[in-house]
Amino acid sequence: MFWIISCFALVSYTQGCGVPKIHPMGIPSKIMGGDGVVPGSWPWQVSLKTSAVHFCGGSLINQYWVLTAAHCNVRARYHIAVLGEHDRGSDVDPVQVKRVVQVIAHPRYERSTFNNDIALLRLSSAVQLTSYITPVCLVSSSVSVLSQTYCVTTGWGRTEYNPSPPILQQTTLPIVSTTQCKQHFGESKITNSMICAGGSGSSSCMGDSGGPLVCESAGVWYQVGIVSWGGEDCNVGSPAVYTRISYLRKWIDLVVTSN
Repeated sequence: MFWIISCFALVSYTQGCGVPKIHPMGIPSKIMGGDGVVPGSWPWQVSLKTSAVHFCGGSLINQYWVLTAAHCNVRARYHIAVLGEHDRGSDVDPVQVKRVVQVIAHPRYERSTFNNDIALLRLSSAVQLTSYITPVCLVSSSVSVLSQTYCVTTGWGRTEYNPSPPILQQTTLPIVSTTQCKQHFGESKITNSMICAGGSGSSSCMGDSGGPLVCESAGVWYQVGIVSWGGEDCNVGSPAVYTRISYLRKWIDLVVTSN
């Protein structure tokens, strides 16, 4: 459970979101040097691929749309989204593969600063929701997550011992205050579109980009961030920077409802 300034708000396109049918276990593992997750425990996790090669993560927010980072540079009708995947080296996972047919990056995304690092991907056809594939809830624009709240990020990014782990990884990270994050990275580098987490012995890393940072409230998981950037060495003693969903929620709603 985590405490917020105002209540969460759900919208129609995410009804039934954020509640895995398979309960996440062993959350205090580390992406950098950690263990794999329970299959199906993070059913909104998406692997973005060029053919069979994973390059970024994403999250399913409804049957047609995936949320990711703009810096992943996804290309319509070229890249694919794989849903329901756990072990990238296995051919028995109950996956669904969808081609990305439309990419809408934030109009004010800045490649040099990672400001507004967010993109929405429209899929070629509706995803069939199963026990292994369900959407995540999105935090509302009025929510402010308190520092030291523990949240979870997931992905297939580099670990301490494996540059490309086949099994989906997870780690628990504390939210870091904006003041502390600015002290670490510099005042000008942390904008209103960013939220920081980590620095407590685990970190997101290369390959996790675009994936979700989620926090739990009353049994429901809400996405509060998108893996965006951090130190080049993925130092587990340093926070990482995520795109702040609450700051960009109105833009997300506008894109989804108008397309």
